[in-house]
Amino acid sequence: MRWQQTKDWIEHRLPIFSFLDKELNKYPAPKNLNYMWNFGSLAGIILMIMIATGIFLAMHYTPHVDHAFNSVERIMRDVNYGWLIRYIHTNGASMFFIVVYLHIFRGLYYGSYKAPRELLWIMGVVILFLMMGTAFMGYVLPWGQMSFWGATVITNLFSAIPVIGDDIVTLLWGGFSVDNPTLNRFFVLHYLFPFLIVGLAGLHVIALHVHGSNNPTGVEKKTKKDTVPFHPYYTVKDLFGLGVFLIVFALFIFYAPNYLGHPDNYIPANPLVTPAHIVPEWYFLPFYAVLRAITFDIGIPFTDIVLIEAKFGGVLAMGGAVGILALLPWLDTHPVKSARYRPTFRKFFWFFVIDALVLGWVGGKPAEGVYIYIGQAATAYYFFHFLILLPYLSRNEQAMPLPASIDDAVQARKKYGAKK
Repeated sequence: MRWQQTKDWIEHRLPIFSFLDKELNKYPAPKNLNYMWNFGSLAGIILMIMIATGIFLAMHYTPHVDHAFNSVERIMRDVNYGWLIRYIHTNGASMFFIVVYLHIFRGLYYGSYKAPRELLWIMGVVILFLMMGTAFMGYVLPWGQMSFWGATVITNLFSAIPVIGDDIVTLLWGGFSVDNPTLNRFFVLHYLFPFLIVGLAGLHVIALHVHGSNNPTGVEKKTKKDTVPFHPYYTVKDLFGLGVFLIVFALFIFYAPNYLGHPDNYIPANPLVTPAHIVPEWYFLPFYAVLRAITFDIGIPFTDIVLIEAKFGGVLAMGGAVGILALLPWLDTHPVKSARYRPTFRKFFWFFVIDALVLGWVGGKPAEGVYIYIGQAATAYYFFHFLILLPYLSRNEQAMPLPASIDDAVQARKKYGAKK
């Protein structure tokens, strides 16, 4: 009774409980969402885990080139449960990217970027950019060999930007080489960016609730029969997905905590010793392969005029590989959203998935021999898929008939299952 009185008192002044009840409890969700829709809520949970563990790690970390490596070792050896917090944080970054990449591929397959959800999709791409920046700067903080040299290589890429490139690099470094000011800048930004991601994720959810979730049919909600309350139908589904995820996460934390990392990062940073093979974290490898695929200058044929040097071309290609996702609502304008009813698009979607995996594999290999040509071919197909293939299919693909409503699609699948 006392709780109800307190709740009513708060509700009268700040109607937060009615808001939560409407948006998280009674929120009408399409009745046919499958487990691929779990990844959005999983991403939010992992983000909270990363922020919580990051705050605890920051209490013991020293952002100074003379002490950073040793402070991380102290966290691992001397701080109570420091090893557990750090393993949760480092493996959490990989889990975060796995979940977000699956979330993106689900959106690509079911056409979740199409009207009226274009802004929702674009905000998701901005979140991806911020995630990548946060992860890169976090990888530098342990100040191991791969941290130092990864920072040196990636920040040097900005020097390829005409006119202002060198100034940008100097600003990032805080001097004339990767040193203590660089580490301090990256530490501050690595701490700040997750809170920016939280803010954008909140806007992402608000935009999602304006028109509701997309669904496997791609057909919009028409009547009440097409929806079910989010609770308990999808809270139960999300909790089951969370349980499976936590089991996989725990297996990495307790049995293979360093499997997704690089052993060179357990060697203190040494500017005088260059690692034999500098590679970023695995979740950057596809884009790293795109960067390395541009090995030639772009200019006017049959002249010596160079318009874009190879280094700058690689930077543009790498940035474009992520940025092109934001243009998807205007590259794929086919009226049917879901690949379930677009057989030709569905086949090419799986070609694209294979291509992305090939880019990831090539990105982890040395930039020599046959790997260069495989990377160039895979990069060419990556941009061909978005810039040529999708616009072509938008105009010419014959789609299968759509169900009249979400409820009709659900009933048809039930009948098909009963006949089987």
